[in-house]
Amino acid sequence: MAKKHGITRRDFVNGIAIGTAAGSILSPMDIAKAAGLSPETHMGEHYPPALTGLRGSHVGSFEVAHGVAWQGKKWDRPSAQTDDTYDLVVLGGGISGLSAAFLYQQHVGTDAKILILDNHDDFGGHAKRNEFDVDGQTLIGYGGSQSMEAPGKYSAASKKLLRDINIDVQAFYQAYDQEFYGRYKLENAIYFNKENYGVDRILPDPFGNWFDDPSSAPLADTINAFPVDDATKAALLHMLSNEIDYLPGLSNSEKIELMRKISYVDFLHQYAGIPKDGTDILTDKFKGYWGIGWDALSALEGFRMSMPGTYGLGLSPSEVGEKGSDEPYMARRSLFLAGVARCLVRKLIPSAVPGHTMQDVVKSRVIYEELDRAGANVRLRLNSTGVDVRHTDNGQEVDLTYVQNGRAHRVRSKHTILACYNNIIPHICPEVPKAQRDAIGTATKIPLVYTNIAIRNWRAFVDLGFQSIFIPKAKLMYQMSLDFPVSMGGYDFSSDPDQPIIVHGTVIPTVPNQGFNEREQHIMGRQQVYATSFEEYEDDIIRQMDGALGGAGFDVERDIAAITVNRWPHGYAYEYNELWDPADWSPTNGPHIAGRARIGRISIANSDASAYAYVNGAIDAAVRAVDEQVAL
Repeated sequence: MAKKHGITRRDFVNGIAIGTAAGSILSPMDIAKAAGLSPETHMGEHYPPALTGLRGSHVGSFEVAHGVAWQGKKWDRPSAQTDDTYDLVVLGGGISGLSAAFLYQQHVGTDAKILILDNHDDFGGHAKRNEFDVDGQTLIGYGGSQSMEAPGKYSAASKKLLRDINIDVQAFYQAYDQEFYGRYKLENAIYFNKENYGVDRILPDPFGNWFDDPSSAPLADTINAFPVDDATKAALLHMLSNEIDYLPGLSNSEKIELMRKISYVDFLHQYAGIPKDGTDILTDKFKGYWGIGWDALSALEGFRMSMPGTYGLGLSPSEVGEKGSDEPYMARRSLFLAGVARCLVRKLIPSAVPGHTMQDVVKSRVIYEELDRAGANVRLRLNSTGVDVRHTDNGQEVDLTYVQNGRAHRVRSKHTILACYNNIIPHICPEVPKAQRDAIGTATKIPLVYTNIAIRNWRAFVDLGFQSIFIPKAKLMYQMSLDFPVSMGGYDFSSDPDQPIIVHGTVIPTVPNQGFNEREQHIMGRQQVYATSFEEYEDDIIRQMDGALGGAGFDVERDIAAITVNRWPHGYAYEYNELWDPADWSPTNGPHIAGRARIGRISIANSDASAYAYVNGAIDAAVRAVDEQVAL
């Protein structure tokens, strides 16, 4: 079936633009390589980072778990043990699971026998990376977790772990080109697409927030070019041109109490006089941070995030619980977190990740065949989904049944740490008490999709003067941005607009402005992620990039080289939301505390168990779980 702009299904094979490669007929080997299957694959090497198309929770990674959780499917536990007995078995090979294995080894010694199981074909959990070869140039991007939020404020244990695996956080301040956007005079843009606004129009973004300053373009000119009615333009211009106290006559404590109980969108409607057409522009503005729009976040959070309309309220950061940080956000987000996962694996299985430093791990090619080598003290087994976890009759060991390639296997361990998706635990561990099951069930994962689009040049971005483009009311991709300008370990970021680069596209599925709370929107959003095909993501990417950049000479047929769609139906850990949850719930107090309680020789470690969707939440959970087991 013909696609828009002449791109056909034959032009894209598993995410690679075939028809535009060289204008000639490709050999079977060329097609295999274009589909993410390098020649080495045919020689026995498996290299998941180079695979394109639909990744993240890829086909084959979730079906077994869904059968258990959704359909109540039971896998027969093998009558006899089919695998070895280990000192520790970890279910989940993300940052938390890998950290747990490493910390346990530090406590017990390198002779400890450890098995790590993960349901994906790659390790790292959300901290995966995508690699592309575009016209002979290697591009590396993050496929999930992207940032280390304020590492200077990490716990002592988390800081020590990073040091122990040779991560030097300060080195990223030098690796990140802090002058890059200024050197090319690149700012943020807002793109009104034809589907929603009747016209394709890209403009400077006038909305500042905690992360980014508003565009330097004349405010009135920008707002008056918005494709909305005059009343909406006037209301937005009035709000942005003045620091107005929209809650006059209230004390600061009364303002805070009111703003905690209403959404930021309702605050703009009811108190700032912004029409719906105006709030529709702003609803999705911060979706990538919380995984939800401003219809489901409080007006008080809007103040913390420096959203428009809150500047004149006269509140201080300390009054509203704003954390703040002296570390510039650009440097905090400059780390490929896949590098942390690779450094952890290097410590556990040195033969699998050649090299020694944080720098050389960037270009080091993982040897996947070494991850699960017979006889090794530490083994990392991929494509393996846990389906049953229970103590032996004497209570001194744990039997774990997992499914790999359609067959059930049973392994035994002295200690077990469940570092998997938290809400699956009651379905696979029959020993979880009901009260603990209920506590685990209070939260749900936040779905998100991170797309990496490899393009042959970024000349259109420079000619337009933009580096990040926000798309209001987007059906799928609501933001696209040039890759972070990081060079390290011999990997050099694109320094010429005529060179290839990665564009990150973000999809956060929500159901805004229909009265649904955050949890309900996440559940419905997760269903959307599973139901959306690669072709639908591809169509959306092509349409948005053509509409936003086509006027500056970007040619989607010529310039898009490859697309990797990293879908994470179970993405961010749920963090308590003051608009919907009790005011005293926080990472230090809430049902997640009861939900992560140790069950004999089974401990729980994941960012869900910390109610904190950041790498230190995952590491701190691993620290706690290992301490629980070592104490036994």
